[in-house]
Amino acid sequence: MKMTNETIRALLGVVILTATSALAADKDKPESKSVAAVKLFEDEIVCKGKGVEIRRSQVDEAILQLKAELREQGQIFPEARREEAETQLLDRLVATKLLVHSATDQDKAEARTAADKRIAEARRRAGSEEAFQRLLKVRGITAEKFETEVLERTICEEVVDRELKSKVTIADEQAQKFYADNGREFERPEMVRAAHILLSTRDPATGQELNGDRKKEKQQQMEKILERIRKGEDFAALAKEFSDDPGSRDNGGEYTFPRGQMAPEFETAAFSLKTNQVSDMVMTQFGYHIIKLHERVPAQKLEYNKVERDLKDYLARQEVEKQLPAFLGKLKKAANLEYLDGAKPPADPPVVAPADKPATKADAKPDNP
Repeated sequence: MKMTNETIRALLGVVILTATSALAADKDKPESKSVAAVKLFEDEIVCKGKGVEIRRSQVDEAILQLKAELREQGQIFPEARREEAETQLLDRLVATKLLVHSATDQDKAEARTAADKRIAEARRRAGSEEAFQRLLKVRGITAEKFETEVLERTICEEVVDRELKSKVTIADEQAQKFYADNGREFERPEMVRAAHILLSTRDPATGQELNGDRKKEKQQQMEKILERIRKGEDFAALAKEFSDDPGSRDNGGEYTFPRGQMAPEFETAAFSLKTNQVSDMVMTQFGYHIIKLHERVPAQKLEYNKVERDLKDYLARQEVEKQLPAFLGKLKKAANLEYLDGAKPPADPPVVAPADKPATKADAKPDNP
C-alpha cells in the first residue's frame, strides 16, 4: 500500500511546483543585456545544489498558490508570517527536487501510472471538464501545472516507499498489541448505506445561491424525478442521469456514513427511513435531495483480521514518519545546498503530521450533503 496521504504532503506541503522562471518562459525572445540583467536580478537563485536549483519566482508562485488554497478554505494568509512561510515553502520545494532527483526509472514509471489514475479521478469527481477547469482557476493553477505537481508528488511517494517503507516490518505482536490497547479506535458506530439524488441550488460557476425562479425550476424538476421513482424507475440510473453530486453520481448516488457527517436535514431523513424506502424531497443548504435507504449497519467493533492489513500499514507509516526527516537531511547534506539572496533553511526540521489512523470508521462524506 503506497503512502498517498499526509506523510509526504506534510513535508512537501500543499504546493509542489515545477522549475519555471521568467527567463525560461522567454528563452526564445531576443532581448538586450539590460533587460536580461533586470530579469536575473528579479529572479535570483535562492537555493542550489546537486539536483536542485530553486529561483525566487518559484517561492513567490508557491506563496500565491498557498493564498489561493487558503481563500478557498475561507482563511486569510498571515502576512506577518510571510518570511516563515517562504522558508517552509522553499524547504518543501528543495525536498521535492531532491526526492525526484533520487528517483529511479522504475520509480518514475510506477509514479506515472499512479499519477494518471489520480488525475483522471480528480476530473471525474469534478463532474465535468468545465467544472474541473473552474476548480483549477480558483486555486490559481493551470491543468498542466496540476498534472506536473501530481506526478512529482507521486514520484516522491515512490522514492520514500522504496527507500524507507519497504524496509519497515511490523510484527504480528506489535499490531495485535496496538489493537488491544486502542480498542475504541476499532468501534464502528451505527451507519446507513443510502443513495441520493441532488439538484443543486447553487450556481456552478460562482457557488452563489440561485434566484427564486431558478430554485423553483429545480424544485419542479425534482418533483418529476420523484414521481418517476415512485412509479418504479431505477433509482441508481436516475442518480447517474440527474444528480449534481460528482462524488456519488457515478455509483448511483451511494454513500455509507454514520451520524454527524452530513447536513442535519439530510442525516435526519436518511436515518428515519426503512430499508428500501425513498424519502420525500429534502432541502439542505446544497439543494434538493431524494434519498433511498439501502441498508442499516449496526454499531460493532471490527474484528482484528478485518483491520490487520490497514493497521500494519498505519504503523509502518508512523515509523516512516520518524525516519523521514533524517532521510531528507542526508539528501540535503549530499546535495551540498547553498542558500542565496537572503534565503535560509528552516531553523528546525519540519513538523510531520501524524499518519492517518487505520481505516476503521466510515469517513465517506459527500462533496455536497
